[in-house]
Amino acid sequence: MKKSKLFIFGIAFLTIIMISCHKGRNKLINSWKITAVEAKVPLSDSVKNAILKNGTLTFTEDGHVTGYLQAEITDGTYILTKGGKSLVIKDETGTPYPSESTITDDKLILDSKEMKITLDKI
Repeated sequence: MKKSKLFIFGIAFLTIIMISCHKGRNKLINSWKITAVEAKVPLSDSVKNAILKNGTLTFTEDGHVTGYLQAEITDGTYILTKGGKSLVIKDETGTPYPSESTITDDKLILDSKEMKITLDKI
């Protein structure tokens, strides 16, 4: 009897965890435009301006991302973990871009070692 109660509790717990992770993912799925770049390491004005001019990201439901972050991403993937607080974007070569993420209905903030980027929903 105790094992069946523990099993039911385990299933309920996993369901809650999956739903909470999925909510952050639903907010992320969209197109975003970079509106602010705060460099944490030396960054030339031309690079910063290129990011602001070209910077967009489009996240799809199937885990793919395209756009321009620090370089063009034509067939990237992403993983959102820790209830939407951690986002890792990988470009088509597999280079990871890990960041702490804050996702609201209309803003996405990516905070990495190199820079803090603010994006607005398009």
